[in-house]
Amino acid sequence: MFSNKLVAVVNKQIETGVLMNAVAHMCLGFGAHVGYEELHLMDYKNAEGFIYPNISKMPFIILREKNSNKIGTLLIKAKEAGIQYSVFTNTMTEGTWADQEARTIATKQEDIIYYGLVLFGPHEIVSEMTRKLSLYKGSNDE
Repeated sequence: MFSNKLVAVVNKQIETGVLMNAVAHMCLGFGAHVGYEELHLMDYKNAEGFIYPNISKMPFIILREKNSNKIGTLLIKAKEAGIQYSVFTNTMTEGTWADQEARTIATKQEDIIYYGLVLFGPHEIVSEMTRKLSLYKGSNDE
């Protein structure tokens, strides 16, 4: 039904609350960039007519990876394949946005700790890139 696939890959080593914050930041920016139509957003309505706006019809799969370097490698592969992405790192926490920006600019790629990555692109390509990853099940994820 959908030609594109939407996937988040989160770092299993990061505390659940921090991961939720990272996913929220990535999705906020990503959604604004990609847009309403491509993400198949719609309004749900309950029996009384109350509207729950802007929920995607597409499945949004959350996967886990326990190695930050592997998330970084997946990011590079996504970029090379022309897959749309959003990423959140350790440099994007603590202090003001200006502190976070300065810390990110000053940090080399190999010193980044990846908290998460959102991928959006052709279903078959994203599936192949993420096929070895498992579903994220929450704070008790083994």
